[in-house]
Amino acid sequence: MTPEMIYTSLVVLAVLAALASNRVPAEVTMMAALVAVLVGDVITVEEALAGFANPGLITVAVLYVVAAALRDTGAIFWVAHKLLGQPKSALGSQARLILPTSILSAFLNNTTVVAMMIPAVQEWAQRLKLSASQLLLPLSYAAILGGTCTLIGTSTNLVVDGMMQNRGIEGFHIFDMAWVGVPLLIAGSVFLLLCARRLLPEREGLVEQVEQAREYHVEMVIPQGSPLHNKSIQDAGLRNLTHGYLTEIQRGEKLFTAVGPDQLLQAGDQLAFIGAPECARELQRVNGLIPAHGGAHKLRLNNHQRCLVEVVLGPEFPGVNKTVKDTGFRTRYQAAILSISRGGRRLPGKVGEQVLRTGDTLLLETSDTFVEQYQYRRDFMLVSPLSDSTPPDFSRAPLATVILVAMVGVNVIGLVSVLEAAFLAAGLLLVTRCVTVNRARMNVSVNLPVLVVIGAAFALGTALEQSGTAAWLVDAMLADNIQSPWLALLLVYLVTALFTEVITNNAAAVLMFPIATGVAEQLGVSPLPFIVAVMFAASASFMTPLGYQTNLMVMGPGGYRFTDYLKIGVPMSLVALAVTTSLIPLIWPFQATH
Repeated sequence: MTPEMIYTSLVVLAVLAALASNRVPAEVTMMAALVAVLVGDVITVEEALAGFANPGLITVAVLYVVAAALRDTGAIFWVAHKLLGQPKSALGSQARLILPTSILSAFLNNTTVVAMMIPAVQEWAQRLKLSASQLLLPLSYAAILGGTCTLIGTSTNLVVDGMMQNRGIEGFHIFDMAWVGVPLLIAGSVFLLLCARRLLPEREGLVEQVEQAREYHVEMVIPQGSPLHNKSIQDAGLRNLTHGYLTEIQRGEKLFTAVGPDQLLQAGDQLAFIGAPECARELQRVNGLIPAHGGAHKLRLNNHQRCLVEVVLGPEFPGVNKTVKDTGFRTRYQAAILSISRGGRRLPGKVGEQVLRTGDTLLLETSDTFVEQYQYRRDFMLVSPLSDSTPPDFSRAPLATVILVAMVGVNVIGLVSVLEAAFLAAGLLLVTRCVTVNRARMNVSVNLPVLVVIGAAFALGTALEQSGTAAWLVDAMLADNIQSPWLALLLVYLVTALFTEVITNNAAAVLMFPIATGVAEQLGVSPLPFIVAVMFAASASFMTPLGYQTNLMVMGPGGYRFTDYLKIGVPMSLVALAVTTSLIPLIWPFQATH
């Protein structure tokens, strides 16, 4: 080995150790590796920065804008509600869960889909008297499987496709992955339906119960023209909310208490809910409900500027011992009080007639600048925003959905590339105000660490090639004179799958790409089967919570332990291995290169 190879190998080993330990943020680790190979003269400045201009990376960033629009318009919530339905059993829940999750994740960021689905799954678990741990890990697996079905389904596919184009290899079309992805989805779904209930634990999650949280009394109204008119409580999605429950319905002079799931709703109904702060956020995402006493419409705020904030009244609050109406709260603070909690208990009755006390916790609907403005004022002892509490603008949901379908359609028929289609879709969504520039920028910023990891990983992949380390690793992998492409493909898949369980999936793909192409070159066969194997192996992370972000997202709500992932993840990985390595050579043959 040359000094450059030894140096590069040490850098790669340090990266693997740091990523596996999970003590240092992945983006910091990868940027440190980029600097190391740059300072060590393994690669040039141009090569170090080339990854950040890769088409795959840029496509991932642009798709974050598309995802933001679909979330802000409520299109995701609407589609999920329609597709999920109301299952009657645990098996029915799992079956209804897999299909919509995989469909959505085929075209949207997997983490966005899982984040949206978790509340619905928790609702099912409550209604069916099931442990959420029976459903949440299948949710994550369904998202992973669905993401493998299209080129845009997961960032890993886009990253590898970008590396192919840099090599002068023709990139994939949007549905090329489906030849393997769909059979894998079917096989994985069958496995989950047959075995998940036996392999998954029944365990309490970490979600606080309503009675243990700060309780609020939240009142909502069904306005004229609401899509909830003449719908039952069950069909409206108001039965067994995750963070609260419906207590009564006021209809004119009539008061309905202990309402059943078949009770029909009517325009003008005033619904009273009791629940945790998140209950208000949950109700905002129901198309056809508006706050009864909030008066948020009087604040003259655009939809994207609104958010939920909790404040605790301090002793210097000027309205102490006065009613809300007398304080002129909305005018003074440009905020509408949705509910008041005292000593962890809700204050029933009309908000405007409540007498405020020091220590009262108020749930406000206000502008996104409220926290910055009042965080250090003495009026409030604490100002805490609720994350992701901007209400969806459902009126633009159909338009956003049409633009998404059009984005996929123009790419499928070959009019434009994936990157061009994503740019056109993002531009249309911004122009039509389905998403604002600030919200789009915010979503990209939140996911910036992922983009940094991908961009920096390209530099490390280049260093592996330029130093000769990749070629040395190829020789080591084929040291036993492996001449069978099938066996070499299996080996590449296994190494990639091992990497992705302990480091990020994108980093695993970038590190393995030059090794995979090197193996193909040494054997004198087409590189495509090996490239596709890297794509699928890097995405098929089932055995640890660290390998894929969605696995980590469900760990807390499901109350999972590391061993739970191994118990169901190992056989799931074997299913993925068998399906992919059997089908890949049939779709992309090992023909000899000339």
